[in-house]
Amino acid sequence: QVQLVESGGGLVQAGDSLRLSCVASGRTFYAMGWFRQAPGKEREFVAAITWSGSNTYYTDSVKGRFTISRDNAKTTVYLQMNTLKPEDTAVYYCAGGPGGRSINLLGSYDYWGQGTRVTVSS
Repeated sequence: QVQLVESGGGLVQAGDSLRLSCVASGRTFYAMGWFRQAPGKEREFVAAITWSGSNTYYTDSVKGRFTISRDNAKTTVYLQMNTLKPEDTAVYYCAGGPGGRSINLLGSYDYWGQGTRVTVSS
């Protein structure tokens, strides 16, 4: 059974940091990504990373503040979030996919976690 389990969310103040983790079990994924969904909005791409970790991708609004990384031995992907802003408030989802498709699109991922909530107060 394939599972992706996120952790690390919480309530923080603007300017604080959080690190999200996602542990994959049941299979390995060439591409792993983080998406988020704010209340009343569609799920959107945040960051993604390929197997070797040498290729990373970010949406413009998080560049310079968020860092995605992965530990393949632990089948874990991380999202280090610094200088958090209230507009980062959302449920954050981890996703795994085979690669070979547009890495910033929801449809490029086959498996999803249940999400972890991040709330940033002003």
